[in-house]
Amino acid sequence: MIWLVLGLIFLLVAVVIFVKGLPPSRPVIGKVASVTLLFVALICFASTSYVYVGGNQVAHLKRIYGGSSLPAGRLIALSGENGFQSRILSPGFHFEPLLTVINDVSVLPMVEVPPGFYGLIEARDGNPLPSGAAFAAPWPEDEVKDMLDASYFLENGGQKGLQTTVLKPGVYPLNLYLFRVKIGEGNVEVTYDLEGRTDADGSTDTLITEIPAGFVGVVKSNVQERPGSECKEITNSDVSALSVALVPRGCKGIWESVLNPDAYYINREAYDVTLVDTRVQTWKYRGGYVKRSIKLNVDQQGKIGQTETTDKVVFNPNDDADRAIVVKVEGWEIPQEVRVLVQVTRENAPYVVASVGSLREIEDRVLTPTIRSIVRDVAGGSIQLPRVDGGSGYAVRKTRVLDLIENREALQNTIERKVRVEGDKAGINIKEVRLGEPVIPPELLVARQREQLASQLAAAYQQEKLSQDERIKTEKSRATANQQSELVKAEIDVEISEKRKLERKNLGEAEKSYLTALADGQMAQAQVLGEDRVVMLQALEKFLATLERKPQLVELVSKLVPEVYVSGDGADGLGGAAAILRGTGMFSGSEKSPN
Repeated sequence: MIWLVLGLIFLLVAVVIFVKGLPPSRPVIGKVASVTLLFVALICFASTSYVYVGGNQVAHLKRIYGGSSLPAGRLIALSGENGFQSRILSPGFHFEPLLTVINDVSVLPMVEVPPGFYGLIEARDGNPLPSGAAFAAPWPEDEVKDMLDASYFLENGGQKGLQTTVLKPGVYPLNLYLFRVKIGEGNVEVTYDLEGRTDADGSTDTLITEIPAGFVGVVKSNVQERPGSECKEITNSDVSALSVALVPRGCKGIWESVLNPDAYYINREAYDVTLVDTRVQTWKYRGGYVKRSIKLNVDQQGKIGQTETTDKVVFNPNDDADRAIVVKVEGWEIPQEVRVLVQVTRENAPYVVASVGSLREIEDRVLTPTIRSIVRDVAGGSIQLPRVDGGSGYAVRKTRVLDLIENREALQNTIERKVRVEGDKAGINIKEVRLGEPVIPPELLVARQREQLASQLAAAYQQEKLSQDERIKTEKSRATANQQSELVKAEIDVEISEKRKLERKNLGEAEKSYLTALADGQMAQAQVLGEDRVVMLQALEKFLATLERKPQLVELVSKLVPEVYVSGDGADGLGGAAAILRGTGMFSGSEKSPN
């Protein structure tokens, strides 16, 4: 404004000088002064007629002079009225006569939406929202760029208030006199408005909506995008327990169609998106009871003893759907663990959300009470089993405690069939029901266990005896193999001894025959010669034999025997020999001295 005043002053002085002029003595100086003042006035006027806008900035205009008044209820001028102007000046140099005089110029930052976020838009001017609407109708995707121009927005039915359409990541030269933008970045809320950019603590969440694999997104819309005639309610007769109505996509309410796995720039204040896990889920009913057990043991003498122990099985609410189901069979209360495999199909996901809210809520409020009731009724009621007599069909009888172990499959099938019917009513596909190990009181099992253990011990003892016998045979065979050479030698020695025995027997018989024959000969000799002479003859034979073996005795005999003359005067000729023997002392008897 000051430049305008200075320019007018310089212009007025220049005109005065040019018209009246200076004294005649100085005509040239007057012309130069008028031209100079005119030039300075032009510079002052020019300084009020241009704006330079830097990068990532936008110049906003608020007209002060020369315009008409705005229509009632309007904030943004479309035709040059006084007030906030719809047009903005983009980065660069802009020249308009008296631009900064007629307008109050504000340079504000461009709106920057970071990756992974979107910007919430609020329009401060436009047509009023329909009655009962909280958000303006969304703009078609191909018109969003035009909608961000204030003039186009206001001239083409843009609605005042919160916009359904959002800003995707990028930089936008918006008219912040018209639009107010919020971006929630964690705990910080960034706001762009006529005050520029403001960072403050806030809770606005403008993260993009991501539907991960294995999930679908069920949309509850707060915006009516279609005409009311196209938004007829849809019901699913197959889901009888969920008597809820859905709407087509683009209508206000819960959409029948779901969002498939992907990333979406959805206004979370206009659309509420619920993630539904369509993968197979496992619901476990376990824990929350004390398990008693009796352990059997066998000592060295084979006597069976028993020891009772207790174990507290804890219920974990973070991992388990609920506690183990306590069933009553034959008067006994038995904790029974159950595992159920369930799945929500993408077609049923909207009905589940519309009727209950989430899979967790349908588990807690609908199916868990039903499953507990069915398990108790089946386990504590009757059981259907194939006929034992070979007939067709099934036999039905009261359930016994041991059926929980011996006929578990039959109970499982009955429970699964009934639970599946209830799951279909709730829009849940029951894949499988499996019974865990029942916690049967140990008193009911110990007698059977003792009997089985005794039978096993008897079988073990018998097997051990067979094993020991076999081991003895093996050791004997091994020892026999190790002593094989000695055994062969012993067998040979036995054969040799048998041969020697036979040899000695034969020798004995030969000796016997010899001695018998010899005795017979000696007897005959004695009868002829007489017994004394036979004895002397045998002695002589022995003496001669000895001399034959040891000739050195001849000299010794010659020294010991006296010189005796022996003459044989006997009729048998043995007298000399007898005399010699008597002389040696070997034989005593009558002798005859020499003459």
